[in-house]
Amino acid sequence: MFEAVEGMLAEHAGLEAKLALPETHADARLARTVNRRYAELDAVIATWREWQRYGEDADAARELAADDPAFADEVDTLLAQRDEAAERLQRLLVPRDPADDKDVLLEVKSGEGGEESALFAGDLLRMYSRYAERRGWKTEILDATESDLGGYKSVTVAVKAAGATDAGQTPYALLKFEGGVHRVQRVPVTESQGRIHTSAAGVLVMPEAEQVDVEINDNDLRIDVFRSSGPGGQSVNTTDSAVRITHLPTGIVVSCQNEKSQLQNKEQAMRILRARLLQAAQEAADAEASDARRSQVRTVDRSERIRTYNFPENRISDHRTGYKAYNLDQVLDGDLQPILDSCVEADLAARLAALED
Repeated sequence: MFEAVEGMLAEHAGLEAKLALPETHADARLARTVNRRYAELDAVIATWREWQRYGEDADAARELAADDPAFADEVDTLLAQRDEAAERLQRLLVPRDPADDKDVLLEVKSGEGGEESALFAGDLLRMYSRYAERRGWKTEILDATESDLGGYKSVTVAVKAAGATDAGQTPYALLKFEGGVHRVQRVPVTESQGRIHTSAAGVLVMPEAEQVDVEINDNDLRIDVFRSSGPGGQSVNTTDSAVRITHLPTGIVVSCQNEKSQLQNKEQAMRILRARLLQAAQEAADAEASDARRSQVRTVDRSERIRTYNFPENRISDHRTGYKAYNLDQVLDGDLQPILDSCVEADLAARLAALED
């Protein structure tokens, strides 16, 4: 059992030696990669040794119990602790998403339903903002286009963890399951006869890329400036402060107009562009992966309906995991963790099943 860990011991020792070399830390990308892998292996090996120790102690207690029955209870306790360590180790051995240690960019866009969809997009933004607040994360709106009634036609928000975060508890590791189409059923504010309407908003989730994650050649960019529009103060419709960046090799286009200066809008647009390029690279890698890798539960495609928010019944339903609860008001106030936990467990189950195939 867990024979694979023995093969990791040499790699762990090699990485430890590499981290002691000055040249490793002279290369930011290399240092980040080595540190991340070393931390992963360190957790695996520590848990493996704990599992071994409980087994050895249980064997010793079993021998002592032959002469003194008082040790029998200790055997059961140690075996239970070994089983818990085995479960933790099994989870640690499941291949991780390489982006799981990153912060996240969320794009929320209105879809079918006009103004009602834009209002629902605003509800989703508030839900994620309040969830982030509960976890002590920081949020920052990078770009937004508001609707006439105060919703959002489109809004991009950065979500950042405050300080060091445990594995699996980072913004991307949890919020990546939010990508897809969110459907709402309720009586719109524009409905005069009290009829329930169905509309939808789309959410795109991207790991926030650092400059060392994505290389962008300035010659591959076309940068256009234009006059911003919509709410935003005195600079709106008076100066060419809005920025549109086109990445020529991929055709990805990003625009930002929220900030007052052209330089600030360019910096925000570059953050979004780096995240989109990293996301595109990951999707390309997934497309080339094995059948087992592709079968794992990952951030769903934007065109896939993942969840329904039914206001008349105060019901929230996740169509991927079968999760259902009647506390929609609390969920929209940021109580999102139980839903995300169901996605994390489904993801883990799929990864474990892939390992067994």
